[in-house]
Amino acid sequence: MTVAIDIHNATKRYGDKTVLKGVDLTVDAGTVTVILGPSGSGKSTLLRAINHLEKLDEGYVALNGELIGVRVHGDRLKERREKDILRQRAKIGFVFQNFNLFPHLTIIENVSEAPISQGVKAKDAREHARTLLARVGLADKEDAYPRQLSGGQQQRVAIARALALEPEVILFDEPTSALDPELVGEVLSVIRTLAGSGKTLIVVTHEIGFAREVADRVVFVDEGVIVEEGTPDDVLSNPRHRRTQDFLSKVLA
Repeated sequence: MTVAIDIHNATKRYGDKTVLKGVDLTVDAGTVTVILGPSGSGKSTLLRAINHLEKLDEGYVALNGELIGVRVHGDRLKERREKDILRQRAKIGFVFQNFNLFPHLTIIENVSEAPISQGVKAKDAREHARTLLARVGLADKEDAYPRQLSGGQQQRVAIARALALEPEVILFDEPTSALDPELVGEVLSVIRTLAGSGKTLIVVTHEIGFAREVADRVVFVDEGVIVEEGTPDDVLSNPRHRRTQDFLSKVLA
């Protein structure tokens, strides 16, 4: 199977605190990887490092063999130019926990804005946006503004926006954590559909049932390191590490 994401020795420090401690992880193309772990364990930092929203102090991330955010310069890695980083980010969709929609733009404008900025004709971008909004069940909301939608609807718009540039990988950073419980299901349903479409997904979540259902691989992170990884049955039903066992017992309780 082809490797989509290769993370090697990912290390990130904030002052005296090391948030990621030499993380190594590979993600195969067309698979769903779910990352679990307690708050502050480094999950979101790792996700943000994949598309270079966080710059690693050591190590690298590669997408289909191409280093993200850096290039080889002699015997070290050097930061790429901003326009090259933006080009690379277009290959990696990102769905944030707090939606991050533009409040002054309509829903269809939110979804079509990035393709237009990348040179796609406005008419074509809007047609594609309509297709994506229909895909997430919001075809009738294209002229609404974010404030007029529920949290679940806003997150579905955010997913459509992440798909607009036809990325190779989509990252989800706790996509349901900001939602009221009754709205969680509608967002997970959209992600579940994407999981069945052959897209490469990396999802940070606390939704254990969802992870069990859709993940090809589950990764448990604690204190900046990968403690355990394997199939959902391995990690969620038969965890080997005491820290994983403790975490799951608290979450499931």
